[in-house]
Amino acid sequence: MTSELGHAIVLLVSVFVSAISQVMLKKAALRTYPNHVAEYLNPLVIVAYVLFVGCTLLTILAYQGIPLSLGPVLEATSYLYVTVFGVTIFHEHVGREKLLALALIVIGIVVFATLG
Repeated sequence: MTSELGHAIVLLVSVFVSAISQVMLKKAALRTYPNHVAEYLNPLVIVAYVLFVGCTLLTILAYQGIPLSLGPVLEATSYLYVTVFGVTIFHEHVGREKLLALALIVIGIVVFATLG
């Protein structure tokens, strides 16, 4: 495995874990809490923010071995993860416009991957 590929995989893992963190925060936001402090100091929120910090560190590590132009392309996969989680976990509806937007994202990723 080349160094660049390994760093790209680290960034993709970071983006995926970040999407999981977003789901955790949304789940926490859907709950009712006795006070404002409990909204922020509960295990789900704390773990989600710890994961975000870890993702930030992984992203910094990943950018040490990939071209700067590749990072945003790989980070765009987060839209795919968040949409899949939204549909499967929160039963959100995906309309035609969102599907078109996701298709454009995938096309952009494929074009960058093939043409550089």
